[in-house]
Amino acid sequence: MARIAVIGAGMGAMAAAARLAVAGHRVVVYERTGTYGGALGRFERDGFSFDTGPGLLPLPAVWRDLFVKTGREPLESCAELVQVDPSARHVFADGTEVALPNASRAGVVEALDAALGQPAGRRWSDFLVRAREAWDRTRRPLLEEPLWPNWEVLAERDPYPSVPHKRLLRTRRAGTLAEVGAWELRDARLSALLGCHALAYGLDPRTAPANTAVLPYMEYAFGMWYVRGGLRELARAVYERCLARRVEFRFDAEVTGIVEKDGRVAGVELAEGGLAQTELVVAGVAPDVLGRLCGGVPVRGAGDVPPQRGGTSRLTVHLALRGRRAEGAAHRTVVHAPDAEAELDALFGPEPFMPGRPTVSVLRPDDPALVPDADHEAVTLTSVVPARATPDAEEAAGRLVDAAERAMPGLRDRLLWREVRTPADVAAATGVADGAIPAPALAAAGGRLLHAANSTRTEGLFTVGGWSHPGGGLPHAGMSGALVAGLVVEGPEFRGSQ
Repeated sequence: MARIAVIGAGMGAMAAAARLAVAGHRVVVYERTGTYGGALGRFERDGFSFDTGPGLLPLPAVWRDLFVKTGREPLESCAELVQVDPSARHVFADGTEVALPNASRAGVVEALDAALGQPAGRRWSDFLVRAREAWDRTRRPLLEEPLWPNWEVLAERDPYPSVPHKRLLRTRRAGTLAEVGAWELRDARLSALLGCHALAYGLDPRTAPANTAVLPYMEYAFGMWYVRGGLRELARAVYERCLARRVEFRFDAEVTGIVEKDGRVAGVELAEGGLAQTELVVAGVAPDVLGRLCGGVPVRGAGDVPPQRGGTSRLTVHLALRGRRAEGAAHRTVVHAPDAEAELDALFGPEPFMPGRPTVSVLRPDDPALVPDADHEAVTLTSVVPARATPDAEEAAGRLVDAAERAMPGLRDRLLWREVRTPADVAAATGVADGAIPAPALAAAGGRLLHAANSTRTEGLFTVGGWSHPGGGLPHAGMSGALVAGLVVEGPEFRGSQ
């Protein structure tokens, strides 16, 4: 049995802590804030409750597996998961609307044909077949196995089977997600539908590799889920599972240094003073934070990928509304930007960020636990902004509300109050200095969308969470916890679950 210090109480860190405790180790989690969950926070006021992080859960099997592997009680006995239907309603720039059924390819095809006209459904269906092939090719190396030492193999070739496209007497294949949309889907609205899945993770469809197609595939193959009471309830369930497995939590306990002796971890230094001796450290922090904890000495392996740099964050507006939630309203509506190219230029271009008319996600949970009574509604609006962006909060909130009114006419007339959260608030909650949010690992693109390995050149030091392999997003964070636990328990030869 080893003494293990886990730095941070984010979702990936807690997933690792629970698994390591079940394996017989003594695990202590040091969290600099007063609570658990990392990005899965909660804001409450006047009887309203809002998730401050993700509002929906893709690929819940990752968290079901955690509960199976760490105890008798399944996830569903600790938190109530609900499959949202439709998966999303989309309001396109030209005013066209479509509601896409959850985890039903036939239903999605039918809905797209009805809303956009044939052959929109067939083209999307054919695209999902190709996206599945990319998923099958990358699932194990990118999600279920530790990062390969020869990770360059993953960086060189795009696994998406692009369709040959003849243009000006030349045959070309799509190399980016935007080219997939333009050459294979051939409908501006389908391209917008495709691109919004990349944008939601802070990726530019114009430069994201074609195998970014696995992101919409995850949604349409495995569905989107909500946790009753908000996704903060998932964090609570994981936290309580850790406690049940005798993981010790120390809140308001900031780690200021990782102590190394003879090339091996020896303990962690605490802001309150003193040294906590430990044989192993699992760090659930961003690369720049890890560098500071290690005194600026590089800890990544010499052949490892460089740390992924986050370029985007989130602007979120929580709305407290008078009046009942409309009967049959979609849980999630994506209101697409009137000018997609201008939005991408503003977000990813070289010029300083100038807020425009963004793509906005509108979340309207049908959940009595989030409102003071049935005559009120809690709505969350989210858009992507550059990390470090400091938009005028009220002006930015007004832009999001303007966009949301395309999906919810009369929204402003129902408004009681609103709460705005900027990248600075994300930074305060997660500890990432610029408020950046990591994207999932993807193949190709020269490796720029891979994340550094969970093991480091310092013996006994491992990294976990969105900034480590396999990257950002709730499923990926849970997978990183499983990978770290496997590396600790089975050693460097661990190759993932079979």
